[in-house]
Amino acid sequence: MRARSALFDVFGGHLRQRDGSAAIAALVRLLAPLDFGAPAIRTAVSRMVRQGWLAPVRLAGGPGYALTPRAERRLDEAGARIYRTGPSTWEHRWHVVVLEELPARGGRERLASSLRLLGYGPLGPATWVAPRPSAELAEVLAAEEVTARVFHGAHEGDDAELAARAWDLTGLGERYRGFVDQWAPVMSVVDASAPAAAFAGAQRLLHAWRKFLFQDPGLPAELLPPDWPGQAAARFFDEQTARLAPAASQFVDDCLGKQRSSA
Repeated sequence: MRARSALFDVFGGHLRQRDGSAAIAALVRLLAPLDFGAPAIRTAVSRMVRQGWLAPVRLAGGPGYALTPRAERRLDEAGARIYRTGPSTWEHRWHVVVLEELPARGGRERLASSLRLLGYGPLGPATWVAPRPSAELAEVLAAEEVTARVFHGAHEGDDAELAARAWDLTGLGERYRGFVDQWAPVMSVVDASAPAAAFAGAQRLLHAWRKFLFQDPGLPAELLPPDWPGQAAARFFDEQTARLAPAASQFVDDCLGKQRSSA
């Protein structure tokens, strides 16, 4: 885990549900159980400011940083997929993106990574599909200075076959099984009564689970193989997150409380 990723997880998993801001001192306290020092956190925050994810703000206790509207959109969309809070929007039509030109290699790799994060899978070098549109799509395309034709379309064929072509569902299922096999023994020894330990355990699990955002677009059950391993993995993630949530939230409140008490 890198400091930038840890900050995204903390803002998305905890601070977004509060007021979306924190002082540097509070962020240092929050990330201490994850073994990050103040210099790494300050460097990561500065990078996130340059990239447009955080903005300097004045808090009651002094200077701090808050999520930008762009970051809020990204975290809200990611959160809906991580915790599966949004209703299913599958209407038997695909959201299709046809790139009018491909960027140079570096830009092409960044664009592919961003499209996967938004839930799109490739049918070819220039054609991507998703089960539902992403509110961030236009922003991602503009960042790489790429234009595209975007539309909804029904597939005249087997939708499950199309999904299996755009995403490696067999490999994804194996990775879901591996996730549970790897993390079940790790989480079994995390003390849910110890705030700092519960927070660290929950954040490490979230960081590992969040990687599936680049691999799993949230397909409806009718497009997935039978006995889909992702369901068992999601239950495991939800159960462990719920088990650790009270103590983890207490730890966050304590860190932010020290921020407020220093005002």
